[in-house]
Amino acid sequence: MPRVLVVATSHKTRGGITSVVKAHQQGLQWNEFHCKWIETHIDKGLFLKFLKVIPAFFEFLFLLPFYDLVHIHLSEPPSAMRKIIFVWLAKLFSKKTVIHFHSFSVETTIRSKYAFLYKFLFARADRVVVLSEYWKKEVEAVFPFVKVQVIYNPCPSSHSISSLNSNPSCTQSKKCSILYAGTICHRKGYDDMIKAFARIAMKYPDWQIVFAGNGEVEKGKLLAKELNVSDQVVWLGWVNGLDKEKAFRDATVFCLPSYAEGFPMSVLDAWSFGLPVITTPVGGIPDVSKDGKNMLLFSPGDVEKLSNCMERIITDRNLRESIAKESVRFAETMFNINTINKQIGDLYNQLLSEKEM
Repeated sequence: MPRVLVVATSHKTRGGITSVVKAHQQGLQWNEFHCKWIETHIDKGLFLKFLKVIPAFFEFLFLLPFYDLVHIHLSEPPSAMRKIIFVWLAKLFSKKTVIHFHSFSVETTIRSKYAFLYKFLFARADRVVVLSEYWKKEVEAVFPFVKVQVIYNPCPSSHSISSLNSNPSCTQSKKCSILYAGTICHRKGYDDMIKAFARIAMKYPDWQIVFAGNGEVEKGKLLAKELNVSDQVVWLGWVNGLDKEKAFRDATVFCLPSYAEGFPMSVLDAWSFGLPVITTPVGGIPDVSKDGKNMLLFSPGDVEKLSNCMERIITDRNLRESIAKESVRFAETMFNINTINKQIGDLYNQLLSEKEM
C-alpha cells in the first residue's frame, strides 16, 4: 500500500502553493497513495511561523518511516531553507523524493546568491517538478544533473460553461468589469493596470476594474485618486470561498499584468470560469499563448499596450467571446484538474516502481 507525505505550506495560507495542493487533494491519486499533508508554514508573524514548523517537523519525523515517497513543495529562498531538513531526512531514510518548484523568478532563486540552496535540494531529488517548459530549460541550464519534469498547475475547479452562459452584459444597471486577483504588489503589475485603465476610463463609464487581493491597497487607492478613476476602481480585499467565486462570476474579463510568474494560479482560475484573459508572456504563459487567439498579450510594464488591449476587448464582444471559448478549452483539456492529477499519480507510480527494481 504506497503512501506519500506531502510537505507544503498550511492549507490556510494565501497563495499559489496552497491552491495547487488543495487541487491535488481532489484527485484520485490523493487517496490511492494515502497522501498526508504536512503543513510547515503559515503567513503570520515570526512566532506563529515557529510554532507551525516545529510540530510539523516532529510529525514528519514520526511518520516518515511508514511512508514511501516524499513530495515537497517549495519556492523562494525562505521556503527552500525551511525544506532542507525535510529533504535531508527523506534521503537519510532512503525515500523517493519529489521537489515541486514554484518560484516566480530565476533571479531570486537558482541564479541568485542562494543558488547553493537549490543545488543541495535538487541534487537529492529523484525528480524536480517545474511549472513550464521555460522553467525546465532554466533549471537544466543551471543544474544539468537534475531530472526535471513539467507538470502544469491545474485549473482548481470547472465553472467555465455556466460562466459563459451568464456572462454579464454592460448596461446602465450593471457594469462590466476587468478583474485582477492576487497580491496587490508591483511585481504583479496592479499599478500598471490602474494607469492603463485611466487612459480610457472616461470613454467607457460602464466599465470598471476590480481588485481582489491584499497588499498595497491604500497605495493603489491613492494612485486611482490621482488619476481620477476612483469611481471606476473597486477594491474587494482578499477573497476566498464563495466570495472568490462571486468575484470571478461577476467579471467580464480577467487581467494579470505581472512581471514574473511560475504559472499563475489566478489565470487558471480565470480559465476555469471561462473568462477571456489579458496578461504578459512570463513564466509558463508562453508555453500555450497565442496572442489574439486564446488571450491578449503585452510586455510587462507597457502601459500603453495594456490600455490598447483593454480597449480592444471592451469594444469587441466577438473577440471576448472567442477568447472565452479558448479559456474553456484550456480548463477542460490541458489544464483540467483530473488531467493534472493523473500526471501526479503517474509520477508517483513511476518513482515507486523504480524503488522496487
